Amino acid sequence: MINNIESERPRQCLTIGRIAPDFTAMTTEGPITLSQYRGKWVLLFSHPGDFTPVCTSEFIAFAQLQPEFEKRNVQLLGVSIDSNPAHIGWLYDIYLMTGIIMPFPLIADRDANVAELYGMVNPDRIYEQSVRDVFFIDPNQRIRAILAYPATNGRNMYELLRLIDALQVSTTYGVSTPANWMPGDPVIVPVANTLEEAIERGTSSDDLTCFAWWYCFTDLSELTPLPNP
Repeated sequence: MINNIESERPRQCLTIGRIAPDFTAMTTEGPITLSQYRGKWVLLFSHPGDFTPVCTSEFIAFAQLQPEFEKRNVQLLGVSIDSNPAHIGWLYDIYLMTGIIMPFPLIADRDANVAELYGMVNPDRIYEQSVRDVFFIDPNQRIRAILAYPATNGRNMYELLRLIDALQVSTTYGVSTPANWMPGDPVIVPVANTLEEAIERGTSSDDLTCFAWWYCFTDLSELTPLPNP
C-alpha cells in the first residue's frame, strides 16, 4: 500500500534541480518514506520487472558494490511495478543462485504511484512496467542528475559511482568536472567574474593551470571545502 502525500497536487515535470517528491511505500524491508533518508545521498532506480535477466544482473552488481555506495553515504532504493511477494520471491531466487542477500530496500509499486510520480512508467503502455531510470538525490533531497536506460541494456555501476563522486566534489568544493573526469583528476574552477581576475588568470600560477581566462584547472589538494555546501 503506497501513500503518495503529493497526490492532491498537480504533477510537475521532474528535472535536475527540483526537490524530489516525497512518498511512503512498502518495501522488502518494510515501510519506508523517502524523507527518512534526508542527510544521505539517494540513488532511486527503477527496473522493468522481477524475474528478468538484465534486472537480475543489475541487482547482483548493486549488491556487490554496496560497500562502495556506503562509503559515499549513498542509500540505494530500487522500485518496480511488482508486488512485495513478487519482490521477495525474486530476491530469494537471487539468494539461492548467488548467496547474496540484497542489502537495500526494493519498493513494491503495484499501483504505479511512485513510478507515475517520477515519470518512470513505460510510455507506450503496452506493458505495465517501469523503465530503467536513475535519480540522483542529494542530502537536501534535491534531484542532481537523472539517467535513463532502455530495458535491453543494463546500467554501468562504475559510471553511477563516478557520477556520485563528481557530484559530491562539485557540491563540496564549488567546482566542475571535465569530460571523462575520474577521482584524483584536476577539476575546473569557476569562470572569472571580473576583468581583473581574468587578467590575473593570464599569468602563471602555482594553483591554477589556465589555457584561457575562462578555462582553468586545479587540483583538489589546492582547495578547501565550502562552509555550507
